[in-house]
Amino acid sequence: MTTPNPGPVAPPPRLLMGPGPITVDPRVLQAMSTQLVGQFDPWMTATMNEVMDLYRGVFATTNDQTFLVDGTSRAGIEAALVSLIEPGDRVLVPVFGRFGHLLAEIAGRCGAQVHTLEVPWGEVVEPDRVADAIRTVRPRVLAVVQGDTSTTMCQPLADLGALCAEHDVLFYCDATASLGGNAFRTDEWGLDAVTAGLQKCLGGPSGSAPVTLSPKAVAVIDARRHVEAGIREAGDEPRGRIIASNYFDLAMVMDYWGPRRLNHHTEATSMLYAARECARLLLAEGLDAVVARHTLHGQAMLEGVRGLGLGVFGDVAHKMTNVVAVEIPAALGAAGGDAVRGRMLTDFGIEIGTSFGPLHGRVWRIGTMGYNARRDAVLGTLAALEQCLRTTGVPVPAGGGVEAALGVYPEEER
Repeated sequence: MTTPNPGPVAPPPRLLMGPGPITVDPRVLQAMSTQLVGQFDPWMTATMNEVMDLYRGVFATTNDQTFLVDGTSRAGIEAALVSLIEPGDRVLVPVFGRFGHLLAEIAGRCGAQVHTLEVPWGEVVEPDRVADAIRTVRPRVLAVVQGDTSTTMCQPLADLGALCAEHDVLFYCDATASLGGNAFRTDEWGLDAVTAGLQKCLGGPSGSAPVTLSPKAVAVIDARRHVEAGIREAGDEPRGRIIASNYFDLAMVMDYWGPRRLNHHTEATSMLYAARECARLLLAEGLDAVVARHTLHGQAMLEGVRGLGLGVFGDVAHKMTNVVAVEIPAALGAAGGDAVRGRMLTDFGIEIGTSFGPLHGRVWRIGTMGYNARRDAVLGTLAALEQCLRTTGVPVPAGGGVEAALGVYPEEER
């Protein structure tokens, strides 16, 4: 039998303007193509140290334990929760979209007593309500998503850290979709554990999860080392429960990244290079400048879809800078939203997102993040969307989207 040879990988040209992943910055792709070295080569370990330092800047923290978990952003989420939560712990999760439900699910798999605070999709959970729940539930962990791309909402965090510290609550945040495009201050906001991913505002590919841990979180994780098999002497009373995962055991991952370099897994070298370049580019531009760029182009996209006469879903006052949920015109009918998305991809090579859960078939999700938070990407997407709407029979103002978006940009940039 002849073995088929499909030829080299050759994806079609695409502009990824959905909720993520996004078009990778070419400089990150170039970094990924760099040759490998051994995982304990002095150059490699020095590069790992550089990555740790760079991500302290990205997270706005002085946390010594700032590193990467090899895997998608969900690997970082699971590593943090499985390492912090013991069976029976009370965990409080504000839920305002799909990814709050994910945190609740993972916490439940850890054996936690999960308490949720739910609001309708399109809203955020008011900080006062979170504060009341902390006083009532007395959780061990507060687990919060900052930006939930399923609804495009951005949860306020700044007032929660002091309350968590007052009640001895570990404060964890999933910042996958928001870090780099929305204001984020790990130390200033009193966060104990934060995880993220590269494939949104950081402008990279999925496959590496930056993590930062406060000294308080590290102490909780370190305390669980003493119950590991072979360490606890016979007859000792356990001081906790062994971390159920080997790969996601952050105590072991910290030893791997730390000065002892204890072997845990083989580092995903090309992803390390990608993560390093994502952070390097972000810090070279400046944290505040990157957030301002996402704010500008996100506002231009928001006004552009409004200029086409389209509605915007949710509480816009709490919208993430980097994604907008656009209400699908009723005139398109049940399958019309997918038809427009298909034309966008086929005719223009532009991908916009669909949705799921209670928003399935109701909204498109359009992202302006990372490398795609730029004017030509915004204007090109709006022009293509206008044409595809016209082709499918939806009357929209001629040039209305591009014109409205241009009105957001400084006059010298038009």
